Amino acid sequence: MRFDERFLDEIKSRLRPSDVIGKTVKLRKQGREFVGLSPFTKEKTPSFYVNDDKGQFFDFSSGKSGDLISFLQETERLSFSEAVERLAAEAGLQLPVADPRTAEQEKKRQGLSDWLDLAAQWFEAELRRPVGREARAYLERRGLPESEWARFRLGFSPSGRTALKDYLVTKGARPQALVETGLLIAPEDGGQPYDRFRDRIIFPITDPRGRVVSFGGRAMDPQARAKYLNGPETPLFHKGHQLYGLAEARKMLAAAPNGENPSLAVVEGYMDVIACQRAGVPAVAPMGTALTEEQMEMLWRHHPEPTLCFDGDRAGRQAAARTMDRALPLLQPGKSFKFALVEGGKDPDEVLREHGPQALKAQLASTTAFAEALFIRERDLETLDTPERRAGLKGRLRHAAGLIADKDLQQAYRDDLLQRLDGLFAAARPARAQEGGRPSAKGGDFQRGDFRRGGGRNAPLAGGTPEGMAAAKRLAVTLASPSAALAHVAISDPGVLDEHLEDGFTARGFGEPVLGELVKEIIRLRLEADHLDSAALQRHLASCGFSALLTDIERAAANSGAPMLKDDVSLDARRSQWSRGFAALSRAAALDDAINAAKGSLSGREHMAAFERLKTERDALKRAIRTGTIWTEDGS
Repeated sequence: MRFDERFLDEIKSRLRPSDVIGKTVKLRKQGREFVGLSPFTKEKTPSFYVNDDKGQFFDFSSGKSGDLISFLQETERLSFSEAVERLAAEAGLQLPVADPRTAEQEKKRQGLSDWLDLAAQWFEAELRRPVGREARAYLERRGLPESEWARFRLGFSPSGRTALKDYLVTKGARPQALVETGLLIAPEDGGQPYDRFRDRIIFPITDPRGRVVSFGGRAMDPQARAKYLNGPETPLFHKGHQLYGLAEARKMLAAAPNGENPSLAVVEGYMDVIACQRAGVPAVAPMGTALTEEQMEMLWRHHPEPTLCFDGDRAGRQAAARTMDRALPLLQPGKSFKFALVEGGKDPDEVLREHGPQALKAQLASTTAFAEALFIRERDLETLDTPERRAGLKGRLRHAAGLIADKDLQQAYRDDLLQRLDGLFAAARPARAQEGGRPSAKGGDFQRGDFRRGGGRNAPLAGGTPEGMAAAKRLAVTLASPSAALAHVAISDPGVLDEHLEDGFTARGFGEPVLGELVKEIIRLRLEADHLDSAALQRHLASCGFSALLTDIERAAANSGAPMLKDDVSLDARRSQWSRGFAALSRAAALDDAINAAKGSLSGREHMAAFERLKTERDALKRAIRTGTIWTEDGS
């Protein structure tokens, strides 16, 4: 049976190679790829790689490579048709019926696609002609130079009622076919079709492979009834199944250097997508509607945790809340979202124009995990000043967790949210006592501070006084990166301290006296509270005057190169690396103490030899700490 390219593309777009291949080959994540032992040869060292972004596998031991279809053909000796049938079933697709009508429909679709591509070429040419002068000026004012237009195939539709229609008809198009593409509008009274897009800057909408399926247009006339206009539903274009910019985002993801794991941002408009991609951030946007379930699944096929970026105004915060509700039932291990709000009520395009690409990338990198954003939303619905309202928050959190279909993840969310709740109330109790019973949690909408780790809009000024802030900053200048990395993880995951709560070295600040008081306070709060989450901990530390020091810890930790700080590291791996780093710093400090104690009391060759062995071990550990190899399994 012959399968058309669109059907094969749909199968591949619905399935991640690592998920399918991972059922027969044990794979582990390595950077942006998955690696495992070759299914084609007997080997002890993994040389079989799977790249989801490229949709390919690569086996260096046998020299074989290909896509999911060829993998099944090679490993299970299936024919091409059998492999397609197997994958179609897994993707939830019905096999196309082999009949003349289907073939005719495919031929018709291809014809419509050809007219759309020709229209895109015409729009591009019109932008550069005299009729496009004002559109060119507008793009220049928006900080989008001519050198970038071709990359995004930007165009212009003149104001003439049938300018595009007349051009395409001369090329052999039938007006009715152009109506089916969405390029023309057929009047209900039976009049002659006319151009849908008039006096608008044109943004071609493509499928994941880059083929034009529709258009969006931005009105040049400020009095236009619709500022942005999208094409209608057609045989080629289904608004809820497409994401603007996905083809270019896929290229950017695939082109990222091995070992890097770039984010995938979801923004709100055409210009925002273009701004992000110009800044080097893969980005997409839905077509003026909330994300659909189909779009979410499409995003997860390209990234396990896309970043949902909403404008920082009230509407943006409300859109974030609505997206949470739609996404909750779909969440699974390896399928979630992060949230980012752009500061100052701006959108990504404004940030790029006003502050440059680095500022935009920094704002998109400042994200909040789904569970934390959900907790903030429910926490801020009302003032938590009575037992009834606090019980109401607990009930809302339980209900939200219960919406998750995956039972294991549902339980994990319930535990996480209730731990955050316990931490919030544990941190609030001393505050209420000091403030005469006033609540510490207030109602309101999402704000930028809420999405960041710690702080938040209720955090007091660091140190309480200018002198306190300056003193904390002077102390933090000498902060060592490995110690800062340990402190950073202990703040974001207080559970790592549980095995070391009575350890004097922990209380001395992971080898940095500057951190001593802060770590003591973390340990004290950890011993007091049954559960302690990062947000509550950071709010408490800020209220104790450690805000400036927390900022310096984050900055120094970022320079440490510690692999446990990467976004894609699992909780178990992070805690394991933390324990190795902690053990190395503890041992180095203990050796320093032993060496200092031994000085002045050395006698005989054996004592000197033992002393030199201590120094050699101490120096090797400090070299490992300095070079960052303390985080690896073997320390080398």
